[in-house]
Amino acid sequence: MPASDSNNRKLTGKVAMVTGAAKRLGRAIALHLAREGADVVVHFNRSPADAQEVVAQITNLGRRAICLPADLAKKSDIDKIFASTNKEFGRLDILVNNASNFIHADFPSITEEIWDAALDVNLRAPFFCSQAAVPLLKKNNGVIINLSDVAGFLGWTGYIPHSVSKAGVSMLTRALAKALAPEIRVNAIAPGTITMPGDPPDLAADFIKRAPLQRTGTTEDVTDAISFLINSPFITGEVLVLDGGRTL
Repeated sequence: MPASDSNNRKLTGKVAMVTGAAKRLGRAIALHLAREGADVVVHFNRSPADAQEVVAQITNLGRRAICLPADLAKKSDIDKIFASTNKEFGRLDILVNNASNFIHADFPSITEEIWDAALDVNLRAPFFCSQAAVPLLKKNNGVIINLSDVAGFLGWTGYIPHSVSKAGVSMLTRALAKALAPEIRVNAIAPGTITMPGDPPDLAADFIKRAPLQRTGTTEDVTDAISFLINSPFITGEVLVLDGGRTL
C-alpha cells in the first residue's frame, strides 16, 4: 500500500476543529488534517471568504467541512461554535488551538487594550475552547493541541504581552494534561519563525542567524509535529519546541 494511501486513512471518521483556520498556519493545519482523513471545523473571525475557500478545498478532498465565525475573546461565541459542531457532527476528536494575535508594542507603549487583546485571544481563548470541547472530546478519548511560541521562552521585549501569553499556553498545556487525563491528552507545539511563500525575506534573516539549523520552519514542519502528537498515545503535557535549535 502506498504511504500516501495509508496516511489518508489515519484520521478517517475523526472530526477536528482548528481555530484561526482561514489563513496561514491554521489553514495549513486544517488542510493537512483533512488530507489525513478528518472532517474539519474551520473557525474564523474576520476572514469569511478565506474560510469558505478552505472549506471548499477540504470538500474537494472528499471530507466534510464547515466554517464557523467567532470572536474568541467572547466566551459566548466560543460556546456557540462548539454547540454548532455538536449539532453538525455529533463528535469532536481533535482540537487545535491555533488562533493567535501578534501585537508589537515597546514597553512604554503597552496599554490595557493591548495587554487584554493579547491575553484574551492567545491564552484565555484556548482555555475556554478546551473547556467547551471536553464533553465532546471525552466521548472518544480526544486530543487537544495548543500552539505556543518560542517567545514564551525567550521573552521578546517588543512583544511582552505576546510572550507572557504564550508562556501561559505552555503552562496551561501542562495543567490541562493533568486535569483531563486519562480520557483526553493535551500537548503543545512551540514554533520558532515559520515562513510561507510570499513572506518578505527579511522576516527570516535574524532567526536564521540565531538558529543552529540555519533555516526557518515550514508549515510542513508544524503539521508533521501535529500528526506525531495526535498519534502518540503515551505523550501528554509535552510542549514540543520546534525551532531549529533557536532556544538553545
